[in-house]
Amino acid sequence: MTIIRSATTAAFAMTAVLALTACGSDATSGAATAAGSGASADCPTGTLKAEGSSAQKNAIEAAIKSFQTKCTGATINYAATGSGAGIKQFLAGQVDFGGSDSALKPEEATTAKNTCGGADAWHLPMVTGPVGIAYNLPGVDKLVLNAEVAAKIFAGVVTKWNDPAIAALNAGKTLPDKAITVYFRSDESGTTDNFTKYLKAAAGSAMTFEAGKAWKGPVGEGKPQNAGVASATKAKEGSVSYLEWSYVTQNNLGMARIDTGSGPVELTAESVGKAVSTATQVGQGNDLSLKLDYATKTPGAYPIILVTYEIVCSKYKDPAKGKLVKAFLNHFASDAVQKSLVPIGYAPLPEDVDKKVAAAVAAIG
Repeated sequence: MTIIRSATTAAFAMTAVLALTACGSDATSGAATAAGSGASADCPTGTLKAEGSSAQKNAIEAAIKSFQTKCTGATINYAATGSGAGIKQFLAGQVDFGGSDSALKPEEATTAKNTCGGADAWHLPMVTGPVGIAYNLPGVDKLVLNAEVAAKIFAGVVTKWNDPAIAALNAGKTLPDKAITVYFRSDESGTTDNFTKYLKAAAGSAMTFEAGKAWKGPVGEGKPQNAGVASATKAKEGSVSYLEWSYVTQNNLGMARIDTGSGPVELTAESVGKAVSTATQVGQGNDLSLKLDYATKTPGAYPIILVTYEIVCSKYKDPAKGKLVKAFLNHFASDAVQKSLVPIGYAPLPEDVDKKVAAAVAAIG
């Protein structure tokens, strides 16, 4: 199944950004307001525990606030500890669903089936979270990088900002003779997994270390979660890192435009939508895990993206838990909530994916 995102949907999303910004509303209150008519009227009571992806932290917290405003008898607790921790806690049966920017490995899927009492676990994409290459370089705007040069920076081959490889992509810019400081995620992370998969797919031989949730690069300093990496980058002039989009914008960091061979592409909801349109579903039925095309050369497509999944049991041993998971995720996937997340750095799910998510949520037992 090839995902198709219409230009109309992207345009509507960007219109939503302008409208919400003009109203002066903050991101979380915007989500709460937008969700009022879009969420399900089903409001079971109870408490859910969830844990995982820090990339989706700002999005899920906005969705939780609007859900709990509507459904006052429900409490959703989400700990943004990273995708690796979220998977571990879900597999151990310590949380009701896990948030992860990467799909379960086959052996993890087997364990998850045991955790779910014999039922399969499903990956339900809820958030499209682009990854920005963030930098702290006062006086340098609209820096351009490509996969090859980015791989060399994060591998410690390119060590100065005025290196000829960077200068060649940034004609007319004055780049400082300053050392590059690399920051990376010290915890297992889906953001790391997706960023390194992008380098592996698009950088060719310049990518000299392995991709995965744990950082394997030979240089840099690790910091915990997106928040830790963002804080370190903001504090250190000359630094570079990879961050989920909302953390780049919240910390007023520079964000590189990416040249995939069709010209530099700025990270926007529309450019992310064009990249997501190249993904294919690899899960079966209501298991909606996706294969992203990190090496896409589609004009105007921003290639460094991740999709955050809520990993759920297709059937819960406790029916009350299943009912509450179902109600919350139905709310999270609603059209109003998805569009309200754009101002805080997320792209709405493509329409056809959103429809599949809605069908899968409805099928949770």
